[in-house]
Amino acid sequence: MLMGETIMKRVVWGVLGTSRIGIKHVLPAMRASPLIDLRAIASRTPAAAEDAARALGIARAYGSYEALIDDPEIEAIYNPLPNHLHVPLTLQAAAAGKHVLCEKPIALSAAQAQALQEAAGRVHIEEAFMVRHHPQWQRTRDLVRAGRVGTVRAVQVFFSYFNDDPADIRNQPAIGGGALYDIGCYAILGGRFLFEAQPRRGIALVDRDPSLGTDRTTSGLLDFGGGRQLGFTVSTQCCAYQRVQVVGTGGRIEIRIPFNAPRGGAMQIAIDDGRTLDGTGIAFETLPAADQYRLQAEAFSRRVRGEEAPYWGMDDAVAQMRVIDALWRSERSQRWEDIA
Repeated sequence: MLMGETIMKRVVWGVLGTSRIGIKHVLPAMRASPLIDLRAIASRTPAAAEDAARALGIARAYGSYEALIDDPEIEAIYNPLPNHLHVPLTLQAAAAGKHVLCEKPIALSAAQAQALQEAAGRVHIEEAFMVRHHPQWQRTRDLVRAGRVGTVRAVQVFFSYFNDDPADIRNQPAIGGGALYDIGCYAILGGRFLFEAQPRRGIALVDRDPSLGTDRTTSGLLDFGGGRQLGFTVSTQCCAYQRVQVVGTGGRIEIRIPFNAPRGGAMQIAIDDGRTLDGTGIAFETLPAADQYRLQAEAFSRRVRGEEAPYWGMDDAVAQMRVIDALWRSERSQRWEDIA
């Protein structure tokens, strides 16, 4: 440590639920951070909380969400509960004075998300899009800003996996399952992040599973104005695949594993000068190894401590949900829908 340098006091975190994304990705990343004291985990099933706490070395296990929220030592809460519980549990946590990092989508509609805006005036509330913290996304945006590929006209996203298990919460429409909510939100976020703008209108093509009722494949086209377009296809019933293409007047950038970047692995982006179709104009740039989940939690922790950190608050989350709302309206109308 350099002379005069101070160490930030660790932020005490609690976790609501024992979701797969939390247990497999987010919580191990938080445990590895010197900025975070991951002190408690809660589940409606006490045994599940105890098992998770034991496996991850977490000091306290609670048999209800309310008990964790009421713990006076908890400063920040990570909420990875099923989508329909994001708003009500985030509101409960905020009412208790806890800052909340809430998994995506933060709500099931813009109206629901707006219910969090007043609370966000008292505590920090952020939608957990970890990709915004990964060096490959930040470097891609820097290259776009610098004009490396000319004027960007189109961003194209494909993101899919196969899961037709009716017991999986991602396949239950009543609680926010389906492709658009689960992974389409990443495609929308990617366009908004790289264009640094809100789309003006959108149109969707939706295929619903006849048994599950969820959208198993959804494609969308978003108009950002000025000739800028985001096109995407997301599916819960295709093979595992993901790519992002950023195409401009003077070249192309490809993010090869854009959303599930290996934790702690160095990543490459491909930068194509666009002169040929045979790949001879492609150069690869290697980004430093990073854990996007750790970077996200650390940035939020710094914000809790009043230190400067990347931050996307409720205005951004509401804007994100307005896009999803418009695409659901388009499914019904089969027309372009304006995005407020």
